[in-house]
Amino acid sequence: MASITRKKIRGGTYYYARECKRVDGKPKIVWQKYLGKAEDIISAVTQENVPVPEAKKEGLIVDLGAVAALYDLSERLGIVEIIDEHVPKRGKGPSVGTYMLVATINRCVAPCSKAQIGEWFEGTVLRRLVDVEKRQLTSQRYWDNMDRISEDAINDIEADVIKRMVKEFDLDLDRILFDATNFFTFIDTFNERSSLAQRGKGKEGRSALRIVGLALLVTADFHIPLMHHTYPGNEHDAPTFANLTDTLFERVKDLVGGTENITLVFDKGNNSRDNLDAVEASDYHFVGSLVPTQHPDLLAVDEELFESLADDGLAGVTAYRTVKEVFGHERTIVVTHNENLFVAQSKTLLREITKRQQRFREIVARLRKWREGKHKGKPPTIAGTKKKVEKLLKARHMRDLFVTKVSQRDGLPYLHYRFNSNAWEKLQSTLLGKNILFTDNDDWSNAEIVRAYRAQHHVEDAFRDMKDTHHIALRPQHHWTDQKVRVHVFTCVLALMLAGLLRRELHSKGIDLSMARMLDLLSDIREMNMFFPPEKKGGPPTLRTSLSKMSSQQRRMYRALKLARFTST
Repeated sequence: MASITRKKIRGGTYYYARECKRVDGKPKIVWQKYLGKAEDIISAVTQENVPVPEAKKEGLIVDLGAVAALYDLSERLGIVEIIDEHVPKRGKGPSVGTYMLVATINRCVAPCSKAQIGEWFEGTVLRRLVDVEKRQLTSQRYWDNMDRISEDAINDIEADVIKRMVKEFDLDLDRILFDATNFFTFIDTFNERSSLAQRGKGKEGRSALRIVGLALLVTADFHIPLMHHTYPGNEHDAPTFANLTDTLFERVKDLVGGTENITLVFDKGNNSRDNLDAVEASDYHFVGSLVPTQHPDLLAVDEELFESLADDGLAGVTAYRTVKEVFGHERTIVVTHNENLFVAQSKTLLREITKRQQRFREIVARLRKWREGKHKGKPPTIAGTKKKVEKLLKARHMRDLFVTKVSQRDGLPYLHYRFNSNAWEKLQSTLLGKNILFTDNDDWSNAEIVRAYRAQHHVEDAFRDMKDTHHIALRPQHHWTDQKVRVHVFTCVLALMLAGLLRRELHSKGIDLSMARMLDLLSDIREMNMFFPPEKKGGPPTLRTSLSKMSSQQRRMYRALKLARFTST
């Protein structure tokens, strides 16, 4: 709790604002700020024109809402205790779990470097909740502690935290979702200390940077992480899934005591014979998707054979059901056609078609000018023109939708092109708007299979949240060794877990918000400590604590999460 105390120094009376808490049963000052003499404080708060050092004019403002709510969830999960159990404290000072907790909450609300984390900590309610001081939160002290967390320790900590989370929050594990992605880093090209950061196909378009892969298993219940795996960025999704199947199955079996009623949902990027054999050998059920172009017979099914799913709450969706051998096993197949998806894909393709038509026209016009002698410089070549055309046809479907021919006339290249309207009509009638789903849940209805696969968006949302530069912010990574990269990723996964649980808690109270919006609103709930003139002549100044002005939605969140417990009043 914040209070004002006075000290006698060489006959003068000086005032300080301070906060204390009990550590090991003894009172300890966790924060202190010099205010000055009584007359200086009175001048500052009454705005008299008396020179006062800038620091004395400041009130005490503390970030309360998001930080306190996340801390409360971490206490329920026992994160610090679990980490310290696997990585015991060595010597004096804060424990490894304490450092990890501070870093995790920081990733959620205001991601910053470890060199800046002490300054951030000082302006939050954590300073009176966590047994650590600003001076101990240096980047060197942080990494001295984090260096002790091995890959095995990360796996054990995560398993224990997840087990407690599932029990404490009664998470729904009927459907679990798996997918993988990668994140760019700023690890130097010639740094050989990291085998995780590799050159590969970056999913964020930063091809010049080394990337690190991340696989996630999450719930369909607010995409809360159940397991993560950090792997080299040049490894494809399917081998990653194959390498994780045993660990994945054991993790969930340990959580619920069995896997008979659990359905694993994964995308077509994880398809392979080995992967499907591993799932087949387990007690899991599954729903996945197939690459449509690999099954032209299913795409060619007459639309009259499709049945509407509107009565099942899936407006604009039709489905055709059959059985087919997939990766060596007979499986239930559901081909779906979604009107909204059809329109979106058509618009995207038409935009790309229009761009290429314009570029082809520009190439033709430029070649015409050369033939008419209206252009100067190095003349175009057939090889160069073909290269430009090939580049334009490189995007998906473009090679089918355009017929092109580069020939020679009068010693110069000549380009003839046309749009293939027949190919466009075929594409619309077969592929656009369609997904091909397969499953071993043979007794499920078409609507149940479609809804299960649609839940895949939750793991995509998880990756999107982790790429948010304002919250969690897994990338960009500046860490330079595999061990540091793994600890950083694990910190971000814990942050995603706490933020997801917080969103779930608010949902149970009737408050539905995106993760970013939720954290922004809560972060704007602050505790303000203001200094007022003495109530009695000659007495000390008065410290009054209040909360920042809240909107009606913030007030609902404040009450729903019972954040009054964490104020200093």
